[in-house]
Amino acid sequence: MRQIVLDTETTGLEWKKNNRVVEIGCIELIERRPTGRTFHHYINPLREFEPGAQEVTGLTLEFLADKPLFADIAEAFLEFIDGAELVIHNAAFDIGFLDYELSLLGDGYKRMRERASVLDSLELARQRYPGQRNSLDALCKRLGVDNAHRQLHGALLDAQLLAEVYLALTAGQSEIGFAGFEAEQPRGAAVVLADATLGPRPRVRVSEEELAAHAARLEAIRKKTGGQCLWDAA
Repeated sequence: MRQIVLDTETTGLEWKKNNRVVEIGCIELIERRPTGRTFHHYINPLREFEPGAQEVTGLTLEFLADKPLFADIAEAFLEFIDGAELVIHNAAFDIGFLDYELSLLGDGYKRMRERASVLDSLELARQRYPGQRNSLDALCKRLGVDNAHRQLHGALLDAQLLAEVYLALTAGQSEIGFAGFEAEQPRGAAVVLADATLGPRPRVRVSEEELAAHAARLEAIRKKTGGQCLWDAA
């Protein structure tokens, strides 16, 4: 099975207000393994950011001024994702924006769901963890995926993290071979990474607050069981 883990960054929250895509990041998986092929582009949106959106991505209009338009990279993007299963967190958001971008190119372009099937990892997470926070950051913490280097939203970095989260979420498998992967890739179309060998399992960092909460929980168990606690024997 060929899957494309996809993320976008935009100038605002709603495409219906003429907000545009400013970055696309994709990572290819074949049979749940990274192939090393990625698609990554910054895009000139030809409009201002909405208040707050620029702070989320860290991108500026000055940086994007010499980047290609969506029309310039559309064919390469569609060729990369055609026929795959797209794995997207909160898919309605990204699909809505990408369909809008395609609609601006004219009637000759099919919509995203006509080109690829879509799997929403947010819906998967809600089924597995009902009533809990299921943002990408929350899932990274819950599933032991190291996202300490994620200070700002970036499409390629978020696609990498989502790939790890998705595999852990669906199979308890978090080591998917991103050893040596760098979030800052050349700003071209498809990039082939040199070495996609399996890397070490991410290390979970436990805060002092979490340790204190754990200790308090064990003490509560001891009080209910007459001083006995299974973890004391570990």
